[in-house]
Amino acid sequence: MKIDYNNQEQITFETGKIMKAKNNIWSYGIGTIGRDMVYTLVSMFLMVYLTDVLDVSDRDLVSIGIVFMVMRIFDAINDPVMGLLVDNTKSRFGKFKPWIFSGAFLSGIFTILMFIDFGLTGSAYVLIFAVIYLFWEISYTANDIAYWSMLPALSSNQKDREKIGAVARICANIGLFSLVVGIVPVTKMLADLLGSMQKAYTTLAIILVALMWFFQLFTLLFTKEDVELQKVEEHTKFSEIVKIIFQNDQLLWTTVSMALFMIGYMTTTQFGLHYFKYIYGDEDKYAIFALVLGVSQIAALSVFPLFSKRFNRRKLYFTATILVVIGYLIFFFGDHSMILIVIAGILIFVGQAFIQLMMLMFIADTVEYGEYKFGKRNDSITLSLQPLIYKIGGAIATGIVSQTLVLTGVNSAEKASDVTEKGAFVFKISMMILPLLLIVIGYIVYRIKYKITEESYAEMLKELTERRKN
Repeated sequence: MKIDYNNQEQITFETGKIMKAKNNIWSYGIGTIGRDMVYTLVSMFLMVYLTDVLDVSDRDLVSIGIVFMVMRIFDAINDPVMGLLVDNTKSRFGKFKPWIFSGAFLSGIFTILMFIDFGLTGSAYVLIFAVIYLFWEISYTANDIAYWSMLPALSSNQKDREKIGAVARICANIGLFSLVVGIVPVTKMLADLLGSMQKAYTTLAIILVALMWFFQLFTLLFTKEDVELQKVEEHTKFSEIVKIIFQNDQLLWTTVSMALFMIGYMTTTQFGLHYFKYIYGDEDKYAIFALVLGVSQIAALSVFPLFSKRFNRRKLYFTATILVVIGYLIFFFGDHSMILIVIAGILIFVGQAFIQLMMLMFIADTVEYGEYKFGKRNDSITLSLQPLIYKIGGAIATGIVSQTLVLTGVNSAEKASDVTEKGAFVFKISMMILPLLLIVIGYIVYRIKYKITEESYAEMLKELTERRKN
């Protein structure tokens, strides 16, 4: 019997790649559980902490809202610069992990500082808050860009990427919804133990930061990159950042589409706790609502790979958008009924889960598109557009939320009955109708401008494989 050693080597090589892909699926995904808990605390509940715990004045809240917008937009613009630094990093640990480590450590410190009461009020508090928030944004950006830009380096196979991305989004949502569901009962319990709600939030911040550091170790220690995709490239110059982004037309249009979606989605989510407390009138229902939505979203991400085998991404995106539209309409007209609110929430968040995962895949695929057109991958600069989108979306959403809370009288209200009928209507327009319009426009931009299909990507990857051999 003649042994084909070349075939044996190929089988061993392919087996190794499969095992590495399986390990990456879990070690990469688990790393974001605590990270997203921390991000959720800041992005969704910092405003609650400021208005309901520190009880800042309307004047200070308007100033802080401006700080949010300016700082987040500044940091979003700075994201590609951070991507450049990551792309140009050469170390024994690769180019991603040093930034993941340092970013997680520093952003954790600034998270805790953000939830400490320094006993300041007025302009002094706004100033110290702005400084801490700026350093939090910069350090979290370093971690976030390095983490997500590692994804294309784990595999160039679309289906493997979908599995890795799906598990990562599931873990991110476990982190997100664990906090969303637990924040009201946990902070109440801590407040009873420690004597104040302010101390409860500080303690919660410390706990979440510890969890972030723990789960990030899984990514740092066990995730392995595909060395074939880590060839040494020429040093990318600062002056090339704009060229890399704007000449990659598919990356640019994906960014526009995703930004519109995220502004709408994050506007709705940031209103959540205020909605149940001041519009629906029962703050305790928020935890139940969040639990239902969290389970729905995680379930949607779990079954996404099954649907992606049967339907192409274009059909999935269209169907997901229809679910979101129906969900928002039910929410707006049926918000007097908890049952209808839950049904609406399930539709919105199932659709959102599919769209958000596909957006990540769209951006990841533009890495190969950029390499195909310009000869350089620039993983981190390309993937820096995702956190940039999140931050611009979060900045604009925070601006919408902060101004709406003042204009509708919610910020000065003690309970739901203090909010006028007109104020409640304007609140619902900002929370439901405006986001719906933005999400629909985002889909239209994608449908018209995004041209990378599964078939064209396969052809592109085939040619790139031949180029890399030369």
